[in-house]
Parts: sequence; structure tokens; C-alpha cells
Amino acid sequence: MRGILSWAALVVAMTTGVASAQQILINAAGATFPYPMYSKWFDDYHKKFPNLQFNYQSIGSGGGIQQVTAGTVDFGASDGPMNETQLKDFRDKHNGSGILHFPTVMGADIPVYNIPGVTAQLNFTPEALAGIFLGKIMKWNDPEIANANPGVKLPANNIVVVHRSDGSGTTYIWVDYLSKVSKEWETKVGRGTSVNWPVGLGGKGNEGVSGQVKQVPNSIGYVELIYAVQNKMTFGKVKNAAGVFVEASLAGVTAAAAGAAKEIPDDFRVSITNAPGKDSYPISSFTWLLVPEKIQDPAKKKAIKDFVAWMLVTGQTETEALSYAQLPKAVIAKEQKAIAKIQ
Repeated sequence: MRGILSWAALVVAMTTGVASAQQILINAAGATFPYPMYSKWFDDYHKKFPNLQFNYQSIGSGGGIQQVTAGTVDFGASDGPMNETQLKDFRDKHNGSGILHFPTVMGADIPVYNIPGVTAQLNFTPEALAGIFLGKIMKWNDPEIANANPGVKLPANNIVVVHRSDGSGTTYIWVDYLSKVSKEWETKVGRGTSVNWPVGLGGKGNEGVSGQVKQVPNSIGYVELIYAVQNKMTFGKVKNAAGVFVEASLAGVTAAAAGAAKEIPDDFRVSITNAPGKDSYPISSFTWLLVPEKIQDPAKKKAIKDFVAWMLVTGQTETEALSYAQLPKAVIAKEQKAIAKIQ
């Protein structure tokens, strides 16, 4: 009898051990803008918890919103917050349950260009960027560009515009900025992860835009800061709301977020492009995880809540090494309370 009991106890112990080491796969998809950061976070978290694996597809913010709405991933990721139509679509497909936005890091969009014979870092006014992407400023030596760059010999070559071809949060940040600085852009093109571009060539992902700009002479495009740094691309300064030409930097992104952090809404959907302040880099943004309010699988729910809590503390210490700015402390504190909304 004792032998039978001992064997039964062993089976129970083995079964408990298997349960405690349950393998959990979290599927996610979305933004390319924070992908280098997410990749490192997911890898570090997996090392900490070997039974937990993240499968993140870097397909662009538009794809992330579509997949989380369709329920084909456990959470999405986007550099542009979901709009009211998208939020309603999610609720309609999930029995009235909503979706939560969790800011993760901050980054910047920058204008990258390839002008043969020009090695100087160019200054771009809001009027120049809007005019170029509207197709109204067509030559590199246009007065709007030339006047902001005294002493630089700009060619009379035609400007080749490069933009994203896929649904993209990087695009959302760029066109959100252009909408704030140009009424013509706002009325003719507007905001969105995808827009009807007036001119230009399309490239898929930050990688596609970077590749096009590097290959096509006299081109200009927009990418996330880290992609330009990694690919050693030439990028310009942008004139901010205070009238100062600012190079994209972590300090400039943090300055842009400083004002927004004080008045951030409860749902965290906020824009910090064209922020006030002489040190603010004007094309800055938060990027968000899109987490369903209700997660049916208890193991996945706990894993996602625990990961978000870790990301807001330990994860923030890893951001600057990859050229992302840490979240403001006020935003972190508010998010830590919001984790409890995941049911």
C-alpha cells in the first residue's frame, strides 16, 4: 500500500511540474517603428520565463489593428492610436468589449534624403516638407529649401518622394505632423496609417523606404530614427513650433512628450507632434500596444499583464541603447493602474 501511495504521489508531483512549466505562445503583430525594441524585450522576457514565447510579426500598424480586431492575434501594436471607427469595429466584433492602448516607448520620424554631391545636414521648414510631399515643391533648389540652408549648393534636380506603401504607424506620425503644419495637407490628404499620396514611390516598411532612398538619387523619404542610424543615412533637422531647427534625438523626443504627459487622457490616445518648446523635436510620437480588455485564456491574460508591468519598469531601462526615449514617469504611473482593466 505504501508503494502504491508513493507512486501516486510521484505522478501528482510530475503532473504539477508539467502544469507549472506550461508552454505559452503569445501571438502579436503590428508596428515596424518599435520592432527593434520589442524584439529585444520579447527575447529578454523569454530568457527570464523560458516557458513563455512571443511571436511578433512586424507587418505595420495597419496590419496590427486589422489582426487584433479580427482576433487572429493576442494583441496588436500601432504607432497611431485607433480612431473611433476602428474602436467601434472592434467592439462590434467582440461583444461590446473594448481595446486598451498602452504606450511603450517614444520615437521620432525623420526626413532622410539622397542628394548626390550634397553632404551637409539640411534644414527643413514645415512649409518645405508639406510642399514636397504635396508635390508642389519639385526642385531641390526651390527657395523654400534654399533659404533655410544658406551656403549649401543645392542642385536644380527634380525631387523624388518616397513614402510607405503599406499601412504604417510611421506614416501616421508623419502625416499627423503634416496635418498640423499645413491646412492644405489636412484638407486634401489628412491623417491615417494609409493615405492617398499626391506624389511619390512606395516602399514596404521602414526598410523599404530606406532602401529606395539609398538607391534613388535626389530622393527624400521618412523613416524611424533608429533605421536611419543603423543604415548610416543622412537626415535633416526640422523647424519646430518655437522656430528652432532641431535634429532628432532622445532629448528632443522627451521634450516633446513633457507637456503631453501632464494632460494625457485616460485611454492614452494622444498626439505629441509639433509640440511646443524650443527643445522639442516636432515629429515625435508614442507607440502603443493594443490589448483587448477581455482575454479568455487565463494563462495568456496573466502573461500579458505581467509582461506589460515588466515593460513599464525593467523594459524602460533598455530603451535608450536602441535610440528610443523612455516614457515619462507620469505616464508609467498611469499605465500601471490601467493594467487592472485587462480582465
